[in-house]
Amino acid sequence: MTLYMPLFRSCNNLRTLTQLHAHLLVTGLHNDPPASTRLIESYAEMGSLQSSRLAFETFRKPDSFMWAVLIKCYMWNNLFEESISLYHKMLCKQVQINNFIYPSVLRACSGFGDLGIGEKVHGRIIKCGSENDNVTQTSLLCMYGEIGCLDDARKVFDQMPNRDIVSWSSVIASYVDHGEIGEGFKMFHLMVREGAEPDFVTMLSLAEACGELSFLRLAKSVHGHALRRKMIDGPLGNSLISMYGKCGDLLSAEKLLVKVKKRCTTSWTAMISCYNRSRCFLKALESFVKMLEVKVEPNLVTLITILGSCAGLACLREGKSVHCQIIKKDIEPKSDYLGPALIEFYAECGKISECRKVLHAIGERNIVSWNILISEYAQKGMLKEALDIFVQMQAQGRMPDSYSLASSLSACGNVGLLQLGLQIHGHVTKRDYSDEFVQSSLVDMYSKCGFVNLAYLIFKRIQQKSVVTWNSMICGFSQNGNSVEAINLFHQMYVNCLEMDEVTLLTAIQACSNLGQLEKGKWVHHKLICYGIRKDIYIDTALTDMYAKCGDLQTAQRVFDSMLERNVVSWSAMIAGYGMHGQLNAASCLFKQMLDSGIKPNEVTFMNILWACSHSGSVEEGKFYFNAMRNFGVEPNLEHYACMVDLLSRRGDIEGAYKMIHSVPFPADASIWGALLNGCRIHKRIDVIKMIEKDILDISTGDTGYFTLLSNIYAEEGNWDKSGKLRSVMDVTGLKKVPGFSTI
Repeated sequence: MTLYMPLFRSCNNLRTLTQLHAHLLVTGLHNDPPASTRLIESYAEMGSLQSSRLAFETFRKPDSFMWAVLIKCYMWNNLFEESISLYHKMLCKQVQINNFIYPSVLRACSGFGDLGIGEKVHGRIIKCGSENDNVTQTSLLCMYGEIGCLDDARKVFDQMPNRDIVSWSSVIASYVDHGEIGEGFKMFHLMVREGAEPDFVTMLSLAEACGELSFLRLAKSVHGHALRRKMIDGPLGNSLISMYGKCGDLLSAEKLLVKVKKRCTTSWTAMISCYNRSRCFLKALESFVKMLEVKVEPNLVTLITILGSCAGLACLREGKSVHCQIIKKDIEPKSDYLGPALIEFYAECGKISECRKVLHAIGERNIVSWNILISEYAQKGMLKEALDIFVQMQAQGRMPDSYSLASSLSACGNVGLLQLGLQIHGHVTKRDYSDEFVQSSLVDMYSKCGFVNLAYLIFKRIQQKSVVTWNSMICGFSQNGNSVEAINLFHQMYVNCLEMDEVTLLTAIQACSNLGQLEKGKWVHHKLICYGIRKDIYIDTALTDMYAKCGDLQTAQRVFDSMLERNVVSWSAMIAGYGMHGQLNAASCLFKQMLDSGIKPNEVTFMNILWACSHSGSVEEGKFYFNAMRNFGVEPNLEHYACMVDLLSRRGDIEGAYKMIHSVPFPADASIWGALLNGCRIHKRIDVIKMIEKDILDISTGDTGYFTLLSNIYAEEGNWDKSGKLRSVMDVTGLKKVPGFSTI
């Protein structure tokens, strides 16, 4: 029989192995336990589990070692449920269990995620007196650790009489993999104190932990430890490169790549990932080119990573070249990662039609690809197209997940498609999606559609509210003119010591700006400093706007001057602040400074400077800025024309204002006619009022100000009949005068 054992070992194809098996059956030697056991293993190694099972079942009385080998073969092939089923079948047949079986069964329990069966196996191990076997104890430790029962894993570890390097590595890896990184490092220090020598598996876990923590000092310590033990080459070197990338130390990652003697595909891929993480996409592409130059073949992970680099730079040609390599390598296009990466790349390059082609090529099974396409459409403002894809996805039989629903709800809110938003809400309710991400999107959608009360009802029902949920509701109140409610909600967060971020404080500042509450705005500014939230261009711009609107121009200018970076919105906010206070010289000076700094004004900037001219009655300056708009590529809109009509009318140039209205390239709205009407009232030009009366009355608007103004003009002239008729029209149509208010 010993003759067959080396034959089994040297056999390199299934056909030869089958012939040897047939010879055993003919000669009657198939009942020899060592030969059959080796035969079972050989079949499994060649990927034929069915033949392994057949060889096992043809044996008359398989012993415990043969059961152990078959269970191990199933476990190797990740057939964890079948491995557990074989174990139970073995128990039913009352086969005596040896220690070889437990490691495979415990690994199957952790792979299947079944803690209950794992605990029962643990009980049998204790009952059989096998708890002192070092291999079995390490397997128990791994099982509890992989399932996430860290306390149980630690108990097993503490009870081990002999802790080898495998057990130390297992317990450290368990803590790191489940986010208990601090505990993982504590165990490492304990390991060193007890004199155990860490191997490369332990170091891999520590490198991963340092990367997750972004703790550079600790990362360098781990690197030094690896250097002293000469572990830099191989998997650990690649992991250390990735670790430095996560810590943001690209220089150390680059130096390490140079020192690695055998730079394989994984090494280069790790370095490219580091560049991508730091948004150094050009360097990532350069590394990829060097990798090809030294004849290192990229794998699927490399190609997906470099697609991310091309997407970051919007390099269509280079990305298409990578796509060609993927096709040449005949990589399965339905890969769970490849499809989404290709869609994201083409979307970032603005080739949405190509995204649809990729989606069609990979089929409908990958919901991640659908989600990315919906998200990309929504981010690029193509909201109706995003919603079309959402509907198509369901038509293809793909049920949307929380990501699809949240993206689609966001698109509904931005477009104002309440009807579709209600349908998606019905789907969420029917499928009982309690996901906070989806619920927050519902709050956002209803707020943007103007149904802030309904948004608040949903908000109150959410049990666990994160900072994102609170922000959605505060923004909803603020955007719908409910700034008092927004401030009250912000105050609730503060009183209950809830987490706040820059979005929370930004929204609160905007609410204070809308209300003109200077003291409250100062209080929010103070909290921003106390929380240590780093100010950015958005917060600084909001503070500038808030202080200006609340009348504190000096502080607004101080905040503006302290900004390290300014964009067109920042400049426009400060110009608007001076404009609303009638300080045209200061506003004009800022406008010139803005041009000198290389910032190009937009339509809002011109709107603000024109209102500054209007408030100060500076007609010539107003005409200058209005005529200069097209020089900066800005076409005047209705608001700009209304501002100019208001400026001319207030200064008494009624004819000039009337002429400008007729030069407007689109139909004049209520704001333009109202500006002319107000000028006519100031300068007693009843003749012009009679001439434009029909135009004003034909205006379709919900704003009663123009009707009220015209009614008051007739009353001032003693024409009570016409004044009364206008008031009657307002009553019949249900229009009511909006009470005036001052923000300061």
